[in-house]
Amino acid sequence: MAVAQLSVTLGDIVAALGGELRGDPHTLIRTIAPLDRAAPDAIAFLAQARLRSQLAATAAACVIVAPALADEAQARGAAIVTADPYRYFARLTQWWAARTRPAARVGVHPSAVVEEGALIGQSVYVGPGAVIESGTVIGDGAQIGAHSLIERGAHIGAGTRLAARVTVGFDCRIGARCILHSGVVLGADGFGFAPHAEGLEKIEQLGAVRIGDDVELGANTCVDRGALGDTVIEDGVKIDNLVQIGHNVHIGAHTAIAGCAGIAGSARIGRRCMIAGAACILGHLELADGVHVSVASVVTRSILKPGLYSGSFPIDENASWEKNAATLRQLHALRERLRALERLQSP
Repeated sequence: MAVAQLSVTLGDIVAALGGELRGDPHTLIRTIAPLDRAAPDAIAFLAQARLRSQLAATAAACVIVAPALADEAQARGAAIVTADPYRYFARLTQWWAARTRPAARVGVHPSAVVEEGALIGQSVYVGPGAVIESGTVIGDGAQIGAHSLIERGAHIGAGTRLAARVTVGFDCRIGARCILHSGVVLGADGFGFAPHAEGLEKIEQLGAVRIGDDVELGANTCVDRGALGDTVIEDGVKIDNLVQIGHNVHIGAHTAIAGCAGIAGSARIGRRCMIAGAACILGHLELADGVHVSVASVVTRSILKPGLYSGSFPIDENASWEKNAATLRQLHALRERLRALERLQSP
């Protein structure tokens, strides 16, 4: 069973989430499902025009649709009409989860270690084997998962949830209502070394990590502390699993970064950017607000205008690579010159 079942009516859903209901409000809904796999007691949604062909065939009791598809959806059964079906679906999953998942626990497990001088708010849960060091502040309603470590001076905002085995380094700060999945590490040292004849001299990382409100970090993602100053992730940023954020990176509000991306040190990413999976952004670059980087692209220069950007280049000896890259940038102009010559030579 993919989704925990409830027994609610369409009237219940619309009363909680809004939208225009076209159909019987007493229709019973027990699960949420994709259009092509929905049972007669399921609610589904249609947010992409390319899936329109599935609408007539779905067995779902109700489909969430945009106004342009309202009549078509109603012709096959009940519909909830809303301006943004995908967002409505997201809010429905939240409403559903709040009614099917276990309630948040409260209290400190006997095996947890809470050092003297830690400030623990009301309705906080600290799981088995967790360690809360002195000088930390844990906000009201926060959840600290099993075997997590909160080092001295760290701040965890109200309602923030840490899954098992999360590490928050000393002096790092996390805002309210954040979610950190298992294996996240905040505040490890950034990768800073001064090369010299005898090897590499470590540069101590003297900053911290500051995370805003409503941020989500996926499993095994790492955010390094700053070398001088802090690494900053602003409000509403969503980061997938296995992402590396280097020291002194600054990520603007409501940016999304997909799995296995890497952001090198001191890069600055604007607001509402989208970085696709396995993309790499080199250090000290700047991305303007609204930049979208496609999958596996390598960003080697600052991008100062919003838009969709793509690109990668095969590895080669550096001197050869630079020559080929320079030629590639001129390829369009060379093509136009060639076409002009062909037109001159044509009979």
